[in-house]
Amino acid sequence: MSDTHVAWMFELLPRDGRDTDLDALMAEMVGATERNEPGTLDYEWFLSEDRRRVHLFERYVNSQAAMTHLVTFNERFMKRFFDILKPERMVVYGAPDEAVRDALSKLGPTVMPLAEGFSRRAAPTTAASAAASAAAAAASASAPTAPPG
Repeated sequence: MSDTHVAWMFELLPRDGRDTDLDALMAEMVGATERNEPGTLDYEWFLSEDRRRVHLFERYVNSQAAMTHLVTFNERFMKRFFDILKPERMVVYGAPDEAVRDALSKLGPTVMPLAEGFSRRAAPTTAASAAASAAAAAASASAPTAPPG
């Protein structure tokens, strides 16, 4: 089995009194990653209801795409990120190469290679594609069906 995807879940604790800074950082990092890093498959921030715990889930097509993100992170966001957030734990999934492992080593991640499984990804939903899907569903619902037999 071969899977070149690299993913991680980074668990962090926001520092007290930094809610506004955290909101701005999340928006800026999500925007920059979406615009500039086509090798990023998933880049999702999850925030507990009490805003005391963050899970940052990232998934890349391969180690090169992960390194592209890490270089940008180091250049643009690292200082502010760690001023606002305290790392708790990191789990890396997939097949990170030595460069990715080295770049993340100071965070002490647990690395978990893929043992078995698959990934099924749905196409992104836009308003236009949702409308087209609804129209197709309505058309097939009103289409005559053959009697059993």
